[in-house]
Amino acid sequence: MNTEGFDYDIYSLSSYDYNLPEELIAQSPADKRDESRLLVLNKNTGKITDEEHFYNIKHYLRKGDVLVRNNTKVIPARLLGFKKETHAHVEVLLLHEIAGQKDVWECLVGNARVVKVGTVISFGEHDELLATCLEIKEEGLRLFKFEYQGIFLEVLDSLGKMPLPPYIHKQLGDNSRYQTVYAKIEGSAAAPTAGFHFTPELFRELEEMGVEVLDITLHIGLGTFRPVKSDDIREHDMHSEYYHMDEETAARLNRAREEGRRIIAIGTTSTRTLETIIDKYHTFKECAGDTKLFIYPGFKFKAVSGLITNFHLPKSTLVMLVSALASRDYILKAYAHAVKEKYRFFSFGDSMFITDDDERL
Repeated sequence: MNTEGFDYDIYSLSSYDYNLPEELIAQSPADKRDESRLLVLNKNTGKITDEEHFYNIKHYLRKGDVLVRNNTKVIPARLLGFKKETHAHVEVLLLHEIAGQKDVWECLVGNARVVKVGTVISFGEHDELLATCLEIKEEGLRLFKFEYQGIFLEVLDSLGKMPLPPYIHKQLGDNSRYQTVYAKIEGSAAAPTAGFHFTPELFRELEEMGVEVLDITLHIGLGTFRPVKSDDIREHDMHSEYYHMDEETAARLNRAREEGRRIIAIGTTSTRTLETIIDKYHTFKECAGDTKLFIYPGFKFKAVSGLITNFHLPKSTLVMLVSALASRDYILKAYAHAVKEKYRFFSFGDSMFITDDDERL
């Protein structure tokens, strides 16, 4: 990758750090989804525009634009159980089911040192769900075979909790607020939070303006939220996440590309899915697979021209992704502006629209 022209080390983890007062980390969602705040950033000039309400994004979208959203649905993937042998407490976060192996899941385990191959963990008062460890993987990851009666997702609904990020310190009164209004395909261990700001009414208004709205699926797992621990970000290993695109969506996206219309991703997961498919097939097509795509400055976007996203954790792969789209300098200046103006950060926080056209209609 050519680093010429960068006035900072694009590979250094410290290049993606910024100062964030803890009180700006949103602990609960906005009362009304589309009344969160919106910062508009021109990725070519660095110009920043503040909007009081997210629903004003309609003034920055144009007839013919295509919005691509991730319709994954969060499952109650956080399970609290105990070892059958010792009754030691164990917390398990379901990440994804292993392809071709029914009821075998890769999981992130708290107190992982007590979980060995053969360990059986019980969930529920009457062993409603049992998990046997099949394999030890790195950094707290384990493979488990689950046993239960009935339908797995119904068992999860009764025993599991919503897997809120660790910086959110209280449970939600309404679990639907940790889902987008268009969540459909169950399988995520985290929500595509950039979509939290949309309402059905806002989507209808945008479609009446001539904006196309299309769905893809990426089930969010460790790849999206795993922290970067290496000082050289090139040494970071992205965890794979499953994606899917159907035939109609592919055809409509290809038509938009041929006609030179803007493709705007709602969220970093939609971005990674679109760029993964274009990189692999050089076109959009019906497909499914796993992606480990890691986007950071120097990456050449071939699918996405704009991005609707939240404000991300310092030194995270998500800050690196938005820095690739709009430049690290513009992003960190926008984040500093957001801190100064007391925007709300992270999953339940406010929104940013990274665009190449910041003229307000």
